Amino acid sequence: MDKNELSASADVDAEEPHMAEHRTSEAAKRPTKEEAKAAVRTLIAFIGEDPDREGLIDTPKRVVGAWQDFFAGYNDDPADILGRTFEEVDGYDEIVIVRDIRVESHCEHHIVPIIGKAHVAYLPDRRVVGISKLARVVDAFAKRMQVQETLTAQIADTINNVLQPKGVAVLIEAAHMCMTTRGVHKPGADTLTTCTRGVFKTDPMMRREFLDLVVKR
Repeated sequence: MDKNELSASADVDAEEPHMAEHRTSEAAKRPTKEEAKAAVRTLIAFIGEDPDREGLIDTPKRVVGAWQDFFAGYNDDPADILGRTFEEVDGYDEIVIVRDIRVESHCEHHIVPIIGKAHVAYLPDRRVVGISKLARVVDAFAKRMQVQETLTAQIADTINNVLQPKGVAVLIEAAHMCMTTRGVHKPGADTLTTCTRGVFKTDPMMRREFLDLVVKR
């Protein structure tokens, strides 16, 4: 998702006619729940199982429901989550950090879990946002098919674009099931990604302070 998409209005009526038609067309192409359940039945049969077996009869329904939860982030606008800010902070001008935000995502290459945690920091410029909103932004992007590098940058860019702070820093450490349960089978391997904006990118001391506060203690 690029910067224009992040700041775009959700009001289709305000868009140009051809854009509204495109969105309507895309919505019309979205499969129904029944079609989704049929697809799951096909996959069950593909691996050699019987989708009509007693233990599997309701599995397609359960899988579709689970997917709606796993990928609920497509229904959220991360920019809207950060829409309400506060300026009455008594001159607070130090780093705000939320550590150890649980990350539950899925690799877009194999659709298997990515499990880990995110550390999110920003240096306010006159206004702050409720700290729970930072965790919600993480969830809004994590609950999509993802690549960890993209996820890290999306979180940082959204906070930077909406709050316009002096700087933003995001670090994600996560285990990828596509690497630990298949392929090279390397359990215990974590992937770390960082994304910095503003003073966290230009000032080495600020970057070091962030890392000192969030790296495993």
